[in-house]
Formats: sequence, C-alpha cells, structure tokens
Amino acid sequence: MSYVKENFLLTNETAEKLYFTYAKDMPIFDYHCHLPEKQILENKPFNDVFEIWLAGDHYKWRLMRNYGVNEEYITGKSTTNKEKFVTYCRVLGTAFGNPLYHWSQVELEEFFNCTKEINEENAEAIWDECNAYIKENNVTPQSLIERSNVSCVFTTNEIFDDLSTFVEIKKKDYKFQVIPAFRADKIMNIDAKGYQGFIQKLEALTGEIKNIDALETALEMRLNEFIKVGTRASDIAVESVYPVADKASADKVLKKALKGKEISEKDAQIFKGYLTYFLFKLYAKYDIATELHMGAMRNNNGVMLEKLGLDTGFDSISDENSIKYASRLFDRLNNENALPKTILFNLNPKMNAEIMTLIGCFQNDSAKGKMQYGPAWWFLDNKVGMEKHLEDLTATGHIGAFIGMLTDSRSLLSYPRHHYFRRILCNYLGGMMEKGEMTQNEALVGEVVKDVCYRNAIAYFKL
Repeated sequence: MSYVKENFLLTNETAEKLYFTYAKDMPIFDYHCHLPEKQILENKPFNDVFEIWLAGDHYKWRLMRNYGVNEEYITGKSTTNKEKFVTYCRVLGTAFGNPLYHWSQVELEEFFNCTKEINEENAEAIWDECNAYIKENNVTPQSLIERSNVSCVFTTNEIFDDLSTFVEIKKKDYKFQVIPAFRADKIMNIDAKGYQGFIQKLEALTGEIKNIDALETALEMRLNEFIKVGTRASDIAVESVYPVADKASADKVLKKALKGKEISEKDAQIFKGYLTYFLFKLYAKYDIATELHMGAMRNNNGVMLEKLGLDTGFDSISDENSIKYASRLFDRLNNENALPKTILFNLNPKMNAEIMTLIGCFQNDSAKGKMQYGPAWWFLDNKVGMEKHLEDLTATGHIGAFIGMLTDSRSLLSYPRHHYFRRILCNYLGGMMEKGEMTQNEALVGEVVKDVCYRNAIAYFKL
C-alpha cells in the first residue's frame, strides 16, 4: 500500500482543518504550463500509462539519468514503453526526498485509483492495473484536466504559433478554458541557432522585417492576435536581465543577425536588454501581465542537445546576479508609467530575499500584489523550496496578495502539484497558529488560503 495517507504533509490538526475545509476543493488555475494545446484539442484516448506518465517529462528523465540508467531506457527507440516504465518504477523506489517520489505516488492514486507503492517489485502490476484503468475509462486529456477540477490553463506559445487551435478548443464542451500566453523568446534570443528561420516565421504572419521598427510593429501585431483569443499573460525567460540598451544599438545588432553575421555575446546582451524593455512597455500598454523567469542556465550538455534537442533535462541553476539590472529596468519603466503587472520567478534560492525586497519597491494600488514573487519554480518546486519560498515571502511581503501555485509542466498528470503546495501552505500557516504566532481565527485564515489557492490569481489576470 502507498505511504501517502490522508494527512500527507499535514503535521498538525489545524493544518488538516485548513486544508480539508478551505483548500482541497478550490478549483485549479494553472497560469503557467507547457501543455500542448493541439493534444488537448485532439483529445485522443491514451494507449498506455507510459504515454501519460513518462513521454516528454524531462523531470522524470533527469531522475533516471541521476541513477545511471542507459539513455535507451529513457528516450531511446530500441526499448518498449513497458521497459521504460518498469525502469522508472525501479529508480523511483529509492528516490527518497526527491519531489518525484511524492508526486508520482500521488499521481498514481489520483488518476488511476492505484494505491500500490511504486517500486521495482510492483512495477509490472502497476503497469497492468493502470493500463486496464485507461482502457475501461477511456482516459483522454479532457478527462484528466476535468478530473483535477481545473478551471483555466495558460499554455506557453511562441509568437508565430497557430492560434486557430484555441478558437477550436472554445467550441468544445470542455469545463475549462485554454488560453495562450505570449512568448517572444525565440525572437529575443538573437544568438541562437536558427534565428533567421524564426524571423522568417514571424515575417510570414506580419510582413518583411528589415529593422528594429519593423520588428516592434510585428511583435505588436502578433500580441493583438493573441489578445483576440483571450491572452492575459506573457512570458519571458532569461538567464539574467541585461542593461537597457538604446534602440539604435539594438537595430545594428538585429541587422547583423538578419544578414547572417556572427552575433557576439556583447551584441546579444545589447539586443536582449533593449527588447526586454520594449516588451515590458508593450505588455503594459495592453494590460498584459508579465511572467519573468530568471536564472536558468540552459543546454549545458552539448552532446545531448545535439542528440535530443531542447527541453530534455540538461538545464541547471545559473549563478548570474542581475538584481541591479532588474532594478534599473523596473525603475525606468515605472518612471515612464509603463511597468506592467509582473511575476518574477527565481531559480537560484540564494536570490530569494533580494528579489522579494526588490519587488516591494514597485507596488502600488493598481493591483493587489502588482509585483509578485512567483511560486517556487522548476528545481525549487519541492517541499524544501516551497517552505523556503513561503518563509521569504511572508518575512518581507504579504501572503494575502500571493497568487499561488502553477505546474510549469508538459505533463497532464501534474495537477496534484497544486495540492502538494496547498498542503505545505496549510501546514505552514497551521503550524504558526498552533504555536500562537498568529491569529486563531480559522475562518479568517481560511479565506486567505482560498485567495492564495485560486481567487487571487483569477483577479490578477482579470478572468
């Protein structure tokens, strides 16, 4: 039997009351994920548990690599889905303390009604039981999302993506919304391989791009197309924030790139610094919330990048410290009355307090928690990271304004992460209540729990 019990992660009676009375039944709003919208539209039944559980999930791939598993049993083509699944169960059985050790066990019970403990001994039985459940219940993307009580999903889409998929999803009788978030990273990363191809994709939708003025026009045109299908958020992912360069310098770098010339590191920083500034102003103009993800050092393993491509589990935490440049960016935008609602995600835990205190300098009454310290993300969305996040948030900010958790996932089974967070949140607050460190008014605290779980995010994005 599974070690996950009803009071999982809830270590006191007050925490249990908060979770089961106020948090558990709140809907889920996943305002940042990487689910493929076409898969949601097609809504095809799954063939086996591997397709749902392991395919495309680089969190799980990374864990298997840490255990020394041959890549053929992770992403290879010479092994079967069953062999990969059994291998994952074997690896997970001793991954004590890793969040996947918790998440996978919860996912198994939540989505397949299977209470067997995940390990090598039970792997084949779990495979058979889950596959029988999938066949008997016609498990599809729609059924998985609706079973999780999800009201809305923000996918992450490049600016030249086909938006007709979202129009078609709206015609379905789904009980949830699927809305794209606007992401211009492939246009910002001017030093990336294939940059001219990305510009050509954008040109096919907006017209020829010969200079920075034309690029700015194209970006605004595409944002307006996104807004027509409901977009309320944008996404920017950077290793670090760079100084805001002048437009003329950015134009020179862009023209070099369009001619296929080599882009130096300095060139790239000039262009990214200016374009980040421009995009923030654009998002403020249209009241689009900006999700700024900082601190990921990507594609560390060149051999595996060449073999498997992007987003396959070879990124890490960067040691770059760009707090000063973020401060100057926010201050300039604020002076120009062009600072949008911003969620600042941090991947390096050393920077928690720095980021939390920075955003506190730019709050105002235009929104409750206009500047947000984004939830523990990626390498930090584990028990330790979430607890540390809550400690830093409450120490220098206001938890009552926090917009809560997201999945940041490509997996349809990731929604229990919201409840993982909710249990940790209720345990954190319940612990302080039992120690006499805060009010004993359970109803008052419960309303804050509801706000953090769901209502604050809905209000923040004006849904």
